[in-house]
Amino acid sequence: MPMKGSGSAEYEAIDRFDGGVGWLAYPDERMQRASHALATDEGVWLVDPVDAAGIDDLLAEFGDVAGVVVLLDRHKRDAAAFAERHDVSVYVPSWMDGVADEIDAPIERFDGTLSETGYRLRMVATPLWQEGALYHEEDGTLVVSETFGTAEYMRTDSERLGVHPALRLLPPRQSFEDFTPERVLVGHGAGVHEHANPALGAALSGSRRRAPSLYLKTARLFLAN
Repeated sequence: MPMKGSGSAEYEAIDRFDGGVGWLAYPDERMQRASHALATDEGVWLVDPVDAAGIDDLLAEFGDVAGVVVLLDRHKRDAAAFAERHDVSVYVPSWMDGVADEIDAPIERFDGTLSETGYRLRMVATPLWQEGALYHEEDGTLVVSETFGTAEYMRTDSERLGVHPALRLLPPRQSFEDFTPERVLVGHGAGVHEHANPALGAALSGSRRRAPSLYLKTARLFLAN
């Protein structure tokens, strides 16, 4: 259930597993902006975080914050606020443009592996935005900010994981073909923790076929308000 911090904003903890936890800063929000804390031997790494009152109590369960990661060019969110509060840097993929200058915090560029965490960075091949994915081969955790989601507007009723509506006709299959995740953590909605690899494959293979159904569902959702 939603948890309250010292202020009026609520957050809901999601995606709790041995390697971290996620949260929805505004659980009733249609976009369901999800943030994640990845627990590693180096400390806790925050991915595309949205701030919420009392959220640091949740993070403290997993250790000290080691850094903040931005995986999508428009997911700067509250990266600077977290970095300032925890006296850490914001890590931005080396090839991502137009992001570092808009974040008022120390910036570290990275490529390959995120420090010594075991999370490997992969560029997602899409011309619509700049996005990276993180994959930990040993524990099978895949973190994807935008290409996939579980929020209602991103998946059909038959899907557990959906491709973003804007990518439905040309999903970036090659960017994920060599991953076999045990769990998929997304930037919009709760992650998939059971049979994640089949869910990923089904999302990609059926993306175009189920596009008309998703577009109809999305139109109904947004026209209803």
